[in-house]
Formats: sequence, C-alpha cells, structure tokens
Amino acid sequence: MTTNEFSALRAQAGVSIEDLSARLGYSTRQLYRWESGQGLPREAALTFLRSVVGDTSGEAAHTRFNFIDLFAGIGGLRKGFDAIGGHCVFTSEYNKFSQQTYMANFRDNHPIFGDITELKDAHEVPDHDVLLAGFPCQPFSIAGVSKKNSLGRSHGFACEAQGTLFFDVARILDAKRPAAFMLENVKNLTSHDRGRTFEVILKTLREELGYHVWYKVIDAGHFVPQHRERIVIVGFRDEVPFSWDRLRLPEKGTRRLRDILHPADGSEIPEHPYTLGADAIVNEKYTLTPKLWDYLQSYAAKHKAKGNGFGFGLVTPDDVARTLSARYYKDGSEILVSRGKGKNPRRLTPRECARLMGYPDDFRIPVSDTQAYKQFGNSVAVPVFHEVARIMQPHIQALLEGSQRRKAA
Repeated sequence: MTTNEFSALRAQAGVSIEDLSARLGYSTRQLYRWESGQGLPREAALTFLRSVVGDTSGEAAHTRFNFIDLFAGIGGLRKGFDAIGGHCVFTSEYNKFSQQTYMANFRDNHPIFGDITELKDAHEVPDHDVLLAGFPCQPFSIAGVSKKNSLGRSHGFACEAQGTLFFDVARILDAKRPAAFMLENVKNLTSHDRGRTFEVILKTLREELGYHVWYKVIDAGHFVPQHRERIVIVGFRDEVPFSWDRLRLPEKGTRRLRDILHPADGSEIPEHPYTLGADAIVNEKYTLTPKLWDYLQSYAAKHKAKGNGFGFGLVTPDDVARTLSARYYKDGSEILVSRGKGKNPRRLTPRECARLMGYPDDFRIPVSDTQAYKQFGNSVAVPVFHEVARIMQPHIQALLEGSQRRKAA
C-alpha cells in the first residue's frame, strides 16, 4: 500500500482528514504527512479505510467460520483470521499476564482456558472449522517408540508426541477434525533435535491425521522493519489447490524504523507513560542509564576482541531492526535507538514494540513495561498472518461449502 493508494482509499471512503483523526486518534498533522509522502501510513488507518469502502482486494467475500486459538499469547495469530470472517469459539493461554492483554483486546463470550495440557478430553473443545496454534517446540522422546518397534507393535502420534505440547494440538485435530489448521513456530523447528522434531510433526499431521500439509519460512521483514523468520505450517482436511505462490510479499526494506518510532514532533497524541507533553516526547525512563550503557559497550568490546559477534544493536530511523526477543526487557540490547552523538541510546517503548510487531495503535497494553516487552517479544508479526489467512480463505470457504452441500444432499 503506497501513500497514493492511501489517499485514493480515503477519497473513495469519503472520509476527511479531520474525521479520520477523530476516529483513530492520529493527529491531522500526521495524516497530512502520510498524504504528502512523508512516511508510510499506519496499518490501523489502512484497515479502517478498507472496511469503509468494503475493499477485499479482489478476494471472494469473507467466509463465516469458527476457529480456536491455542497457545494464544496476546492474540497475534487470531487477528488475521478475524479479518477473513472467523469467529473465535475457544482460547487457551496459560500465562496470566498474556491473558490480561488478550482479554483487553478481544471481547469473547467464552473464558480463556489456561493450561491446555489440563484439558482431559479433547472432545470438550467446541466444534470448529480452523485450528490456530503457535505451540512451543520440544524434543520428542524416542525411547517408547524404539521399544514398541522392537516388539513389533504399531505406534502413532499418541506414543511419539506424548508429553509434548504438540501432542495437545494433535489430539484436538484428531478428535474434532477441523477443515483446516495453521501452526506457527521458530525457523529452526526444522533442525530442532537434529530434524527429528519436525519429522514427527509432519508424519503426525500427514500420515496419522491425514491432512494435506504445506510449510514455509516467512520473514516478517517483508511487512515490518524487523528481521524475523518464522515457519508457518498450513493443513487442510481434504485436498485443495493451496499454493504459497499466492502470497503477496512486499519488498524487504520498504518499511524502516522511522515508520514505528515516535516522531516526537507533536504529530502524535501523547500516550502516557510512553510519550509526554504536547510534542509527545519519549519518556526519559526509556533512555539507558550511564551504568548500563557503559556495561553494554564494554561487553561488546570484549567479545569483539575475541572475534565474536555478540553486542548491542544500535539503530537509527533509517535502519531495519534485529529480531525483537522476549528478553528485551532486560537491557534492550538487540534494538537500541540512537539519540545522537554523545547521548545515551534508548529502548523502544512498548508502543513502538507493538508497532514493530504489526499491531495497530488501538491495541491496548494493560500490563507493565516488563510484561509488555515479554509479550511482544514472544508474539508473531501480525501482518504475516493476515496474509497467510488471506490465501487460506478461499480454500476454507470451499471446504465449508462442500460440507454444506453434502449435508443437504
């Protein structure tokens, strides 16, 4: 989406700059900057305008379907599936702080289920059409499998995956047989435990559960100013002509950190405690103390002398960031924003972290900075899964329509 397209959408929607400012909270100055080509528009503004004009980018009308959100975190995966007509009927997330953020942003009529391993019977999960899960990866034990092999007994995922969190995904897929699923994990899932973890996952999904499966590593750098590679695994219960070739991936580097940093020039409405005063200046509390800055420089110098690459990542508005991690709350070392020569750098604010992960500015952050840094560092990059949901949508629709025809016959 270019600035010209932003202007065209606004004109098509018949929304004035002043009205858009009142609805979304961006200052008129910021909106005029977007129209004049000074920076890229926020995704929240684009989403709003698309909803006004009914723009589905040439796709079929959204399908109404139910989905479940496992290992939900703060809801990054579900946002893309909400956007294509999904209705969440079950959420599982064990962390109480993540639950707090999730509930502040999604108004569901079901409570959040905590630890999914405590769900005794997978049939208790509501019927659903799509399963979403960003499960942690764990090594699978081969002891039980080897013993059964030696005895000539058959075994399945219940043996191989028992005791892992993937097992809980598999047992729900087995019990409920949704039309589709989408799983997310770190890039190195394919090499985890010398490749055995991924081998068991694919075998379980394809051979044991009978799903048609595709996977791809996608770098969020196509959508946000951050290098962040994650593996996405998509599966359908029946054969469909799914293809990753339909992904629309903007050129990497199109977005730079200036697109997510607080401009501190009065073009944003102040958001306490992140920004203060009429110009929305970044709160000084995010600037590194002299002691911490000295420590990080000494640490980097020591490792550089040893030939290691360890150190801090100092960035400017023209840069693309390293991967934001859950440890960012400790010292912010992987992404430190330069404040100019002779000045200590600063951390990103939690709002900037939210933007870096592709969350719109109306996403609520009800937790402490420490918890917010952990949550955004553990989150998915939202625009990636908007795009994955988009290319899954026609196949979900086709499967649901096929099921309805069979029931009517």
